Amino acid sequence: MPVAVVTDSTTYLPPGVAEQRGIRIVPLEVRLGDRVGRDGQDIGPTQLVAALADRHLDVQTSRPTPAAFAACFREALAQGADGVVSVHLSRELSGTWDAARLAAEEVGPDRVRVVDSRAMAMGLGYAVLAAADAADAGAGGAVVEDAAADVAARCRVFFSVDNLDRLRRGGRIGAAAALLGTALAVKPLLHLSEGRIMPLEKVRTTERASQRLVDLAVQAAGCGPVDLAVHHLGAARRADDLAERLRARLPHADRLLVSEVGAVIGAHAGTGLLGVVVVPKA
Repeated sequence: MPVAVVTDSTTYLPPGVAEQRGIRIVPLEVRLGDRVGRDGQDIGPTQLVAALADRHLDVQTSRPTPAAFAACFREALAQGADGVVSVHLSRELSGTWDAARLAAEEVGPDRVRVVDSRAMAMGLGYAVLAAADAADAGAGGAVVEDAAADVAARCRVFFSVDNLDRLRRGGRIGAAAALLGTALAVKPLLHLSEGRIMPLEKVRTTERASQRLVDLAVQAAGCGPVDLAVHHLGAARRADDLAERLRARLPHADRLLVSEVGAVIGAHAGTGLLGVVVVPKA
């Protein structure tokens, strides 16, 4: 049986894709006040946006437990998988990768390989799909692992937020860097660098932020085939507009997916998040 591919709920794959491809997803946990649920299963973006509008409601997230990963790995192996490749959100942003690593050591490091994508959202998602493609082609664990790591290494993620307060409070960006977004009428632009969220530049309007995201994506894409994704939280119209601009500027794109982020990423970025993922083909 092919190698089983596992990931976490921050992949934000299009609906139904994980099921169609046999990709197993271990969800992170979200807490909205007294309510606790699984990211993408019990709590989604609609519930998160409503919770973020209540300034008195505490919103938190937590990684899956090593036991949850171990159970998933064992199930895959018991069902006949030759091995498992587990691909996850950047370890600089979450303890999810570490939980999966601990589970792999328990279940059997010779049978379970864990990949730090150094990415998030469809940056992670495209790495997971590459792993699934390799597994479906009959590749062994090492080749499936390399396929995911190769795509992840080529991934670029750019995004804008209304402010940096939630990222600062959640420890995803330093206090000094958060000063970038403190001025009135400033829209911070950020990117992932070595798996960390880093300030990139600041612009004055949401329109300028959208245009800069297009420019940055075009520059990162180059002239060859590329996979793209547009993400948002509570900003569907802006996301659709950004996608149209990208289609016009990058007609050679193989895939362009548009989706709202789930509760875990959204809880730290806040309503108004708009981002683009760029994965040039090798």
